[in-house]
Amino acid sequence: MYIISACLLGENCKYNGSNNDHDGVRAFIKDKDYILLCPEVLAGCGVPRPPAEITEGRVYNKLGSDVTEDFEKGAKMTYELAEARARELDQPIEKAILKAKSPSCGCGRIYDGTFSGKIVSGDGFTAAFLKAKGIAVLTEEDFKGGPYDRF
Repeated sequence: MYIISACLLGENCKYNGSNNDHDGVRAFIKDKDYILLCPEVLAGCGVPRPPAEITEGRVYNKLGSDVTEDFEKGAKMTYELAEARARELDQPIEKAILKAKSPSCGCGRIYDGTFSGKIVSGDGFTAAFLKAKGIAVLTEEDFKGGPYDRF
């Protein structure tokens, strides 16, 4: 079973109310069991919502509000719901496929907190939480059409 960022399969849950539908992820997952989740929506963040980025281990939205607790809550809820679904299916969680560069879902590379588009090394809160639980995390960039194109 896979955890998939809901925006990657067309759910309009992105901060600006749109999605990041990705044909490569859609093709990969078509014959697999998965659960679609958006950590930020699970935590009660609205759609649309101000963009957020990580600075010095905290998450701030573009208005300057510290929204770290929401991102921590979303990470925990994502894991708990995925674990429950995996038990229901009697399958392990194989991997998570999350949205690249996101303060929730980014894996290995995230925005630097200046809202300038600059990328730095790091993980979003949900990606880090899942990795700590032993779950491998990929992003859409690992799939056909992405810069790493592994699948």
